[in-house]
Amino acid sequence: MQGPSGAPLRQLGLSNAVGVVVASMIGVGVFTTTGFLVADVVSPRAILLGWMIGGLLALCGALCYAELGAAYPRNGGEYRLLTEVYHPALGFMAGFVSLVVGFSAPTAAAALGLGAYVQAVVPSVPGTAVAVALVVGMAGLHALGVRLGSRVQDAMVGVQVLLIGVFLVAGFATGEPGRLTGEASLLERTFSPELAIGLVYISFSYSGWNAAAYLAGELEQPAQVLPRGLLIGTALVTLLYVLLNAVFLMSAPAAALERQVEVGHVAAEALFGDSGATALSIAIGLGLVASVSALLMTGPRVYEAMGVDYPLLSFLTVRRGRGGPVVSIVLQAALAVIMVVTASFDTLLTYIGFTLSLFAGLTAVGVVVSRYRHPGLERPYTTFGYPLTPLLFASLTSWIIGHTLWQRPVAAGYGVATLAVGFVLYLLAAASRARAA
Repeated sequence: MQGPSGAPLRQLGLSNAVGVVVASMIGVGVFTTTGFLVADVVSPRAILLGWMIGGLLALCGALCYAELGAAYPRNGGEYRLLTEVYHPALGFMAGFVSLVVGFSAPTAAAALGLGAYVQAVVPSVPGTAVAVALVVGMAGLHALGVRLGSRVQDAMVGVQVLLIGVFLVAGFATGEPGRLTGEASLLERTFSPELAIGLVYISFSYSGWNAAAYLAGELEQPAQVLPRGLLIGTALVTLLYVLLNAVFLMSAPAAALERQVEVGHVAAEALFGDSGATALSIAIGLGLVASVSALLMTGPRVYEAMGVDYPLLSFLTVRRGRGGPVVSIVLQAALAVIMVVTASFDTLLTYIGFTLSLFAGLTAVGVVVSRYRHPGLERPYTTFGYPLTPLLFASLTSWIIGHTLWQRPVAAGYGVATLAVGFVLYLLAAASRARAA
């Protein structure tokens, strides 16, 4: 449902903002990434340091997005912010990347993760079928009702955080702390190319810290709710991630964890046996469902915002009753289903991490650019630690991008090709808007 001006109703509060951040972040990444890191980074302490760096990066980004989102309180995330701060072409490319990479690919990755965990518990169930069913079901939920979808999601997040808390307490009580030391040099592994690539995986695991910014146009009192939602959600998840990975590394010898996609299941089985692994898989599955739900809630707001600005894409603005932007939701779900049946898990992770890092870095630097270009703009919230915060975020992001270009040129090439397609589509959409004017 839309307000009198045609804008969506502001019907979401602080708990919804925190919930969508937590649900967007705690998904497939944290329960799968460490298996790859153990094989490549080797040092457990360097791995934990990487998760801390990822959390610091996410918090810096959240601080930057909080300022821009409060200053431009409309739906759209990077699309809206880069359009306002830089140029409509850059905003449009970010919006197109959001459709293909920012939301559809993570939706597919989370759904694939659920399929893998379901198969770990019930081997006879096909993982791909589970993934497709999840995407279709969550798309239907959010198309039917905004509040209904947000309430179901908040309930799943609450149960998930509670179960993770129980797992952490039990894990620290039964794990072996000596496994956190390892033999590899912390200093050497911290500055290694392997950790830089590992940060791409880690940054994907942290992606979602900016989720509430996509719903800024539907938040009550966005100048207050948006910054709080971003920061509370990101800080909570950072704490949980570091503790979770410590338990994973304490659970079993490194050889048992190496390149295990279902590393959470392996860790729980080593700590608590089959029953504990099954219980954790259920908790992880619930989190993956919440993650898919959050992605199908936030992503379509970007395409809807693009449809408002460009007549060629106006079909993306269609809503039914109190539901979300139904055509945008269906579009994202359809792309996610295609990726589920065609893409490999490893390629999806690198492709997502590289491209999202690029636009997230540009948005963070946008705080500096916005203050320079629009000094008189009202800013209900200002970034803590400015200008170090956006510059630190941009520096770490550039490090990730540079190493990805060097170490994973094929996946990075897919990202560059996506940008090129987005620019061509911008030219077509801008020409259509000019003719309509």
